[in-house]
Amino acid sequence: MGDNNFILISSKQMQERFTAILLSAGFTNERANQCAAIFTANSVDGIYTHGVNRFPRFVQYVKDGYILPNETPVLKNKFGGIEQWDGNLGPGPLNAQHATNKAINLAQQHGIGCVALANTNHWMRGGTYGWQAAKAGFVFIGWTNTTGIMPAWGAIDPKLGNNPLVFALPFKEEAIVLDMAMSQYSYGAMELAVLKNERLAVAGGYNNKGELTNDPAAILSSKRPLPVGYWKGAGLSLLLDILATVLSGGLSTQQITAKEAEYSLSQVFIAIDISKLGNHSLITKTIDNIIEDYQQSVADNASQKITYPGQRVLQTRQHNLANGIPVVKKVWEQVQEL
Repeated sequence: MGDNNFILISSKQMQERFTAILLSAGFTNERANQCAAIFTANSVDGIYTHGVNRFPRFVQYVKDGYILPNETPVLKNKFGGIEQWDGNLGPGPLNAQHATNKAINLAQQHGIGCVALANTNHWMRGGTYGWQAAKAGFVFIGWTNTTGIMPAWGAIDPKLGNNPLVFALPFKEEAIVLDMAMSQYSYGAMELAVLKNERLAVAGGYNNKGELTNDPAAILSSKRPLPVGYWKGAGLSLLLDILATVLSGGLSTQQITAKEAEYSLSQVFIAIDISKLGNHSLITKTIDNIIEDYQQSVADNASQKITYPGQRVLQTRQHNLANGIPVVKKVWEQVQEL
């Protein structure tokens, strides 16, 4: 797909358009602005699959009644640094932002805080909440379950979710953020590759004939993406689902898959207040030393730079804020029609 299939949209223009659409969909002014800001920030950071590209589907879910625009989470149970909340099918990004703030508050009181959220919706980019916590000075661990879109290792039917997992911690003025699905490529990444008429860099799953392929359309059709680390990623996906379900008291991937659409998910948000650790004064230097050594790795390509998780996001953010967000024309046309 050539560059003429893309247009550049400023972050201001994108957020204003998103806000107007959400207002017309029944969001209050404050919540429309807050939700539009998250979608725009995801797009600015280059996570188009869970920003502008996903926005039309999000709005359709609101229209279909799967997402209730002005519902907010309610506390169900608490014990020490652990709380269980019901998301009331409110917008996933707003529920997740709320849960992250609550986990941070608990961490400030107890050193570590865990908020388990049931009956919520897709949180879009999980890394959003890693950045949120890390920029506030906290370590973050979070994950969500999803509908079944990946087979167990050795199987062909999709019993597992790709259950994204996020780790984050403060670093210099920004953060180190790992945001990964349990499939080699997220469904969003494969959908974007289809839009751009591109093949995947490495084999990402199987086609309907059971053959390994880097054709994203074939993998989306078969619903047989490769789990990261093969059987290890499949096992990790299963445990993330079990823990999210048990800790939140919400639905499992099996139960979500039985629904007509992906909603009423279960999620976990953990924050750790590293300022309370006995080695707090040494943490910054320790991380600096680890990253410095890591980036001295010998690249197999002289033009390649070894980056830590989240570093390329910072570069993309600066570029897109300065030059505009590249959006597939077809996607922006869909947004304009909402």
